[in-house]
Amino acid sequence: MGGESTTRTAPQRGGTYTGPVGSRTGQRLSGLAVALGLVLFLGGFAWGAVVYRPYTVPTSSMAPTIDAGDRVLAQRIDSGDIHRGDVVVFTDKTWVTNAPVVKRVVAVGGDTVSCCTEGKLKVNGKQIDEPYLPADSLAEWKNIPEVTVPKGRLFLLGDERQGSLDSSAHLTDAASGTVAASAVTARVDAVVWPMDGMLKQPTGFETLGALSSPGPLRLITALIVAGAVLVLGGGAYGPVAKRLGGRRTRTGEGSAGVR
Repeated sequence: MGGESTTRTAPQRGGTYTGPVGSRTGQRLSGLAVALGLVLFLGGFAWGAVVYRPYTVPTSSMAPTIDAGDRVLAQRIDSGDIHRGDVVVFTDKTWVTNAPVVKRVVAVGGDTVSCCTEGKLKVNGKQIDEPYLPADSLAEWKNIPEVTVPKGRLFLLGDERQGSLDSSAHLTDAASGTVAASAVTARVDAVVWPMDGMLKQPTGFETLGALSSPGPLRLITALIVAGAVLVLGGGAYGPVAKRLGGRRTRTGEGSAGVR
């Protein structure tokens, strides 16, 4: 009886695995990272838009702290949040019509201010160190007789004393060059273009009272940066897992049987 010999080969099947890349836990974590990142990123921008206003400073009267053309971020404040040494944004029609002005507060209501003694500004009988003035510059560019600042008003000077049209240029006005505290709309926190960063604390005024605390700009920036990192990191999980794990393929292996 003759035997029949046959060979059966299982059909080969080549295919690409098209399911989700990476572990299920990894996919969930990456999705959570993207969602949280979007909340932080958009929330940071929204918070910043509520708290801060951008301004472009057109003159060099605040140099070298703020140069002409610099872009600054100023925190919205009310008159009760103003302290000596603050760089503020205000409007006063007796100074400039329909345009905000940026100057430094050197005296507040009740203070006496004059200039100069040994090249230094004098407030309430104390000489004030002003490291923000231009190098080799003396405060005595301004000749200011003793002025008593009325309650609710401010005395303001530019950091570039030689060319600044500030309170010293308005001494003959009815208010002796002072500006109403209610005219202030914001306090400059940082120069953002060019990226010079946060303004330095005016430590020379510490002996006269508390200084303003920095605004939340650093925290807002941290939220935005953290959000961007989470979004990018979560979004990159899939491609990274795919590159590390390679494309999954399932290839059938041939088998032979003889009978």
